[in-house]
Amino acid sequence: MKVLRVCAMGLLFWSASAAWSADGLVAVKSPRTPSDTMDRLEKVLKAKKVVVFARLDHAAGAAQAGRKLRATQLLIFGNPQGGAPLMECAQSAAIDLPLKALAWQDASGQTWLAYNDPVWIAQRHKVPQCAAAAELKKALAAFTASAVAK
Repeated sequence: MKVLRVCAMGLLFWSASAAWSADGLVAVKSPRTPSDTMDRLEKVLKAKKVVVFARLDHAAGAAQAGRKLRATQLLIFGNPQGGAPLMECAQSAAIDLPLKALAWQDASGQTWLAYNDPVWIAQRHKVPQCAAAAELKKALAAFTASAVAK
């Protein structure tokens, strides 16, 4: 019986830790609200001369449709110096560009900030050796770390 309980607890832990695990998605916890997290990310990106194309408030959109959604915001951003080299490796990667970041609040009130891993994007487009993907990954990790820093 104890073995079953341990296995059940392990399965429960795995499913909880994998809750935000999706192919190619990098998600980090933020100590702020989704809106504040996105404000900070937007400020970091603009300071690095990254163009912010749009900011979408999915919860507001859901409310307009009479639906209820916890705080969820999407930021669309990019820079040709980062994206063009990835598209040179595989032009089809343009479907995944410009880059996006998602900030949302889960059912427990925890805020998450996520983005698609550029290395995963390169693998998806059959160019895993593309050096531009690793550079973009490093930049996104730094931007994200700054946005969620205490």
